[in-house]
Amino acid sequence: MRDSVQSLDFTRLREYYLNGNLKPIDVVKIVLERIKKQLDNAIWITRLPENDIIKAAEKLSDQDPKLLPLYGLPFAIKDNIDFAGFSTTAACPDYAYIPILSAPVVDVLIAAGAILIGKTNMDQFATGLVGTRSPYGVCSNAFDPKYISGGSSAGSAVAVSAGLVSFSLGTDTAGSGRVPASFNNIVGLKPSRGLISTRGVVPACRTLDCVSIFALNVADASEVLDVVAVFDKEDPFSRKGNFKSEDSSNIIGELSIGVPSEDDLKFFGNYDSKYLFAEAINNAVGLGADIKEVDFTPFYEVARLLYEGPWVAERYQAIRNFFDQKPESLLPVIYEIIGGGSRITAADAFAADYRLHELRRIIEPVWHDVDMMLMPTAGTIYTKAEVEENPVQLNSNLGTYTNFMNLLDLCGISVPAGFQENNLPFGVTIAAPAFNDYKIHCFADLLHRRASTGMGAEKWPLPDLKVRESIDGADTLILAVCGAHMSGLPLNAELTDREAKLIRTCQSAKKYKFYALEDFIPPRPGMVHSSDEAGFAIDLELWALPITRFGEFLAGIPSPLGIGNIELDDGSVVKGFICESYAVQGARDISKLGSWRKYTSMR
Repeated sequence: MRDSVQSLDFTRLREYYLNGNLKPIDVVKIVLERIKKQLDNAIWITRLPENDIIKAAEKLSDQDPKLLPLYGLPFAIKDNIDFAGFSTTAACPDYAYIPILSAPVVDVLIAAGAILIGKTNMDQFATGLVGTRSPYGVCSNAFDPKYISGGSSAGSAVAVSAGLVSFSLGTDTAGSGRVPASFNNIVGLKPSRGLISTRGVVPACRTLDCVSIFALNVADASEVLDVVAVFDKEDPFSRKGNFKSEDSSNIIGELSIGVPSEDDLKFFGNYDSKYLFAEAINNAVGLGADIKEVDFTPFYEVARLLYEGPWVAERYQAIRNFFDQKPESLLPVIYEIIGGGSRITAADAFAADYRLHELRRIIEPVWHDVDMMLMPTAGTIYTKAEVEENPVQLNSNLGTYTNFMNLLDLCGISVPAGFQENNLPFGVTIAAPAFNDYKIHCFADLLHRRASTGMGAEKWPLPDLKVRESIDGADTLILAVCGAHMSGLPLNAELTDREAKLIRTCQSAKKYKFYALEDFIPPRPGMVHSSDEAGFAIDLELWALPITRFGEFLAGIPSPLGIGNIELDDGSVVKGFICESYAVQGARDISKLGSWRKYTSMR
């Protein structure tokens, strides 16, 4: 069966898992074999030890694939994102540090069942769209090693395209999560700013940075966003998004799509890209969209502000102490770009901010006329040799359609749209004002399918179109609660506010000890698996929690509590609250009561 595994998209892996044909350990062994064949490409900066990866997969072996939203899906993270105990370099060896804590976005993914494989190569300090600015080697395009992979999230994109992981995380300040997706025939999702916490991420421009998602298709990328779109009160740039999943059948035929006017389009002499973008517009029309040309002049002026204006000073501020103390540690082109930020004055910053507000007001009426924009992700692609010859100007060309996105507070997603005559991929971006994420995802999915590009370097066929399911469908996680989250108790609103529904009451198997943790406000219980033969049955409530709300619910659970496997009295296993054993030392043992309600009524 392992020999038959090709694409690692979510649909296919889930079919294997649910049919019992494969286990996560089988999939990670496939991944490790594939990685060994790709070692000549500089995709990785740090890979987790094989034993760690295998242990993570084995932990999932006795769990129900239906109970974790990202069960058994291998993933990678860009090496400017923290993973506890492993070096974060931002592609600068002298900058490297070992974090004690992982970035919250990584913790949520692992808690949802995903398996981390490693940390990927990138343009140093996420400064570049080419993927060639790294002392760890140049990551090659998945289709032709003579060409650039795109950056700065180079390794994250190529790892997905090459079938080494199911999805990956990048970052996107100026296009780093979209340009490499376009160049490698995959999807690059740049969410609305603040939807995904950037805590534990080495900043580029902190006010603009986004964690981005690479996947083989839109549905997979969107599912990851479901899990990680968690408001983080400890991240001052985190925002609560007022958005929800949509069924694509509800939007097509009603959309007005803006495109750059013919005179505004820039392809830098690449006639294949020009033709393929025209085909993408035709495909949008074929889907029932109404196309309107838009004056792109103010968009381009906003794009120039990002690197020609004072926002480059944010890049300097992000690593200011390191830059001033060890300037020789930076690659020359990175030193030149970031160093320019040290000369910008406060007056320059205010002047540019005023101009940005003026341009936003000029652009604002566009969104009264169109629902979303369709544009090339990049006007062309370059060889490594071309970029080496002219690194700054060609990199700037690649940001033509991406640099303005975060300054204008837009969400965007890049999807494959065709192939040039030399078989290199071409992608288009769909964008809209913040918190229209799922609306653009639905249209992007249909546009990807209509382009008939397949997925990744092997052009694997796309899985069947998915219609997102409701709370009553399969898009839920069954959660057992045993304490303050039960109905009528103080924390129950943390479930009901997230649209969770009570299914039934039940008891656990007689395998647990139960303790009162009175130091919490409000007090709550600690449920611990008993190492003795004589455990106790504990009263539980089972709740159906939408997977789209799982990440934010998980983020609110304080240590030493967490989510783990709970065995019920009928022998089935669900997810539920567990407590680390060290935390119950000295706590009151209420196991014989077997009920938090009984205990609280006696207090």
